[in-house]
Amino acid sequence: MASSDKLRVGLAQIAPVWIDKTATIRKVCEKIDAAARAGAGLVCFGEGLVPGYPFWPELTDGAVFDSAKQKRLFSHYSTQAVSIESGDLEAVVSVCRGSDIAAYLGIIERASDRTGHSLYASLVYIDAGGSIRSVHRKLVPTYEERLVWSPGDGHGLRTHRLGTFTAGGLNCWENWMPLSRAALYAQGEDLHVAVWPGNRRNTEEITRFIALESRSFVVSVSGFMTPADIDDATPYASEIKNKMPAYAADGGSCVAAPDGSWVIEPVCNEESLIIADLDHARVREERQNFDPAGHYSRPDVVSLNVNRRRQNIAAFDDD
Repeated sequence: MASSDKLRVGLAQIAPVWIDKTATIRKVCEKIDAAARAGAGLVCFGEGLVPGYPFWPELTDGAVFDSAKQKRLFSHYSTQAVSIESGDLEAVVSVCRGSDIAAYLGIIERASDRTGHSLYASLVYIDAGGSIRSVHRKLVPTYEERLVWSPGDGHGLRTHRLGTFTAGGLNCWENWMPLSRAALYAQGEDLHVAVWPGNRRNTEEITRFIALESRSFVVSVSGFMTPADIDDATPYASEIKNKMPAYAADGGSCVAAPDGSWVIEPVCNEESLIIADLDHARVREERQNFDPAGHYSRPDVVSLNVNRRRQNIAAFDDD
């Protein structure tokens, strides 16, 4: 957009090609290109979109210990998870670079620095030059997610400059964690990206709340999922489809302004590329009376320590 104060953002509310990494990445690249052609400088995708959110534990007795069914489903999911070090995101990086657009992308990461077998719900930021600038592993998986995903660390609690804006992001219920939000506020965040697997109940209250708390724009982007999105080749596909509601994820993507008003109200029950125009002047106006990490903070009384070291179980000192 013409003014340096303006940023156009695309919210790609789409379904994955469930548990098919390659096909889902192809779909992601198409939406990045479409957002860029619409004039967006940033495009955002839902939590764990590549290769998809693990809907099966609550539908298939996921808490049964040592279950052959759960082992097979986990193994299948792990095979389709993203290995950044192996170049799985090269196509995404390339289209961001070629289209001159930044992206926040939710992935299921198979992390080589943690054996390559444990999985993390990670939020990846790719800049418009095609460089991966941060990978934030979800700090605490929620409820049945803990049967599939591992707890992350603070390494990815980082913000990024986007023109006049400073963007940061969190995964799903991390957005309810006040200290995680504060870690981003302290880095000057004024555009908060909240990614969700997809349901209006998750986005319609907290999106406006975070906007009011932070006096920032808040972009909540959700996934979408119906039983029809499950390929019959998926292990236990029939059982999962039969127990899944009509909308496993109904969307709910939305955008709130720094005064808590809606820019775009929650969009539900459809795949959609939603476009929002943001004006940084709105941030500056609302920070006049409240700036949570600036003039309305008291670091002499309360402050926060953030450990951003990537966690591992061993440190090796070699000659």
